[in-house]
Amino acid sequence: MKIVLGILSALFAVAYPIAVYVGLSRFSVRSVALLILALLLPGAILRIWRRRDQARQLIGISLSALCLVALALCFDDERFMRAYPVLINAALLSQFAWTLVRPPSMVERFARMQVDDLTDAELAYCRSVTLFWSLFFVANGALSAALAIFASRGAWALYTGLVAYLLIGACFAVEFVIRKYRFRHHAPANALDRLFARVFPPHAP
Repeated sequence: MKIVLGILSALFAVAYPIAVYVGLSRFSVRSVALLILALLLPGAILRIWRRRDQARQLIGISLSALCLVALALCFDDERFMRAYPVLINAALLSQFAWTLVRPPSMVERFARMQVDDLTDAELAYCRSVTLFWSLFFVANGALSAALAIFASRGAWALYTGLVAYLLIGACFAVEFVIRKYRFRHHAPANALDRLFARVFPPHAP
């Protein structure tokens, strides 16, 4: 159930801008807001109930999302619904930035899921990548906010529903190549790593 909820939450976040754009093109702001509330509320309650150990963080994110939609419903203003991607960026920023204050960094935590022993250079690299993503979430959240307030509905949906994810994918790809170039760690069982082993051979011992 935890995995299913995680997948559904990710799908909701990805599909949200396009769903709002399509919904508002056919229905009123209040109708779309009511539908989103109906979709969000049960999942938020179930997620908080099943993960009571993280209730404070989950309650904060869930209530903030519900409040935005409720404000759109009350004031008949779609800009409140457009603010949802800003909330997601703020939540990600808080998680990544907090680990810079309280190490290990977020990227180091991910790295240790695969490798137990990291060199000092690798630890510094993990911290730098964590800082990069923190700055990315600041910039992405600020641009999403500006589009939500000032841009057309189509421009907002295009950026938050497509361009932002393309940028994230590009950043992941560039970081992956840089990491392979700098540290030359390759898993023989991984076809992509075997390719990179040819391009970036392991450092001589």
